[in-house]
Amino acid sequence: MKNMEEQVQKELDILLANYPQLSGCMDDIRAAYEILKQTCLQGCIIMTCGNGGSAADAEHIVGELMKGFKLERRVTDEQRSMFVSAFPDEGDYFANNLQYGLPAISLVSQSSLFTASINDLPPELVFAQQVFVYGREGDTLLSISTSGNAQNVVYANKVAKTFGIRTIGMTGEQGGRLLDVCDVTIRVPAEETFRVQELHVPVYHTLCAMLEAEFFNPLPQPDVDEDSQDGE
Repeated sequence: MKNMEEQVQKELDILLANYPQLSGCMDDIRAAYEILKQTCLQGCIIMTCGNGGSAADAEHIVGELMKGFKLERRVTDEQRSMFVSAFPDEGDYFANNLQYGLPAISLVSQSSLFTASINDLPPELVFAQQVFVYGREGDTLLSISTSGNAQNVVYANKVAKTFGIRTIGMTGEQGGRLLDVCDVTIRVPAEETFRVQELHVPVYHTLCAMLEAEFFNPLPQPDVDEDSQDGE
């Protein structure tokens, strides 16, 4: 446990060293990490959403969570045996190439559902509809809005709060309306949209690296006395 905590803290230290302007965000980043960690520990899912460049960021986050980011995430020997037992000719192929992930889904990526929703429902409810159907108590909605005022993002968070879904916002310096509906809001010190987005990237990369260190960091191997191996 100590080793994992040190690795998690190391990621925060690296972020602060590279982006000292984020010093005022550190407590909120740590709080967001704790929420995401609890979500994963409980076997719940992380949902992401945003508009425009923030939609791309929402997709990016899912990509880092669902497969290896900085560390290898190999399957266990037991799972390898299960693959080989089920499919002897391909079991090793699956075991050698599949990776562990943390369950996450981007709400911006489902084009048929997206267009059906904005055609049949008020368009500002496009994310709220997905949260209402996908979300369960214990899940987390990670929302990205540079202003903090995107109506469809705010509504998604209100639906999430209604049903006991944890909420994290990533915004610019002012925080906007997300401040009132998110459990934690990470407000990076910028106001221009593209400047906010430039600071969002290292923040969510750090969150993903912290989660990976928590759940996939290999434990140190015990020291082996070389003399004890003689004659083995």
